[in-house]
This record gives sequence, C-alpha cells and structure tokens, in this order.
Amino acid sequence: MQNDVILVVSNAPDLLVAKRIAHELLEAGLAACVNLGPPMLSMYRWQGVIEGAEEVPLLIKTTRAQEAALLEMLVTLHPYEVPEAVVVPVEGGLPAYLEWVRAETGTPLH
Repeated sequence: MQNDVILVVSNAPDLLVAKRIAHELLEAGLAACVNLGPPMLSMYRWQGVIEGAEEVPLLIKTTRAQEAALLEMLVTLHPYEVPEAVVVPVEGGLPAYLEWVRAETGTPLH
C-alpha cells in the first residue's frame, strides 16, 4: 500500500469546465487535490484527422482505491466523447503529503 497514491492526468476544453470537474471530484472525496494549469495547445489525431485545441491541464491526486469511481465521474462530467485520463503511479514523495492524500480520499495507510 506504500505506492497506492496515483496521479490522474486529464484536461478540459476551458477553465470553467476544469473548475467544475475539480470541484465535483473534491466534493465527492475522490481527489485530495486538483491542479489546473494554464491553457496550452494540444495537438492530437482524432478520427484520422490531426487537430489542435487549447486545453486546460488537470493534475488530479488520489489513490488506487478511488481510481475507478474518479474515472467514472470524470467521464460523466467531461464534455469530450473520450476525455484524456492517464493514471500515473506515484512511486514516492513526502510521507506526510502522501498520507494527506490518503486521508482526504478516505483511504488511510493504517
């Protein structure tokens, strides 16, 4: 359970949607923290066509125990047909911070 904290990387089409997603995930106790970055240009291939769009990045801190529920809520809240959701394991960090993430998401280490 030492590496149960995860980072979910996503994005939103604008700041309003990003804030709504962050607020709902935090309110539901599925995330301890969501960082919203400055808008950036995303280039991607969608249905065979190369496209570009300005998006707001989301860095969501949570635990494996909340992963499925968080991803389900993200899909429900997100306006994209297929929103980005990449789960990155957290291999280490400040123990007090990792314990805070666990506590805020209802998954304490003890």
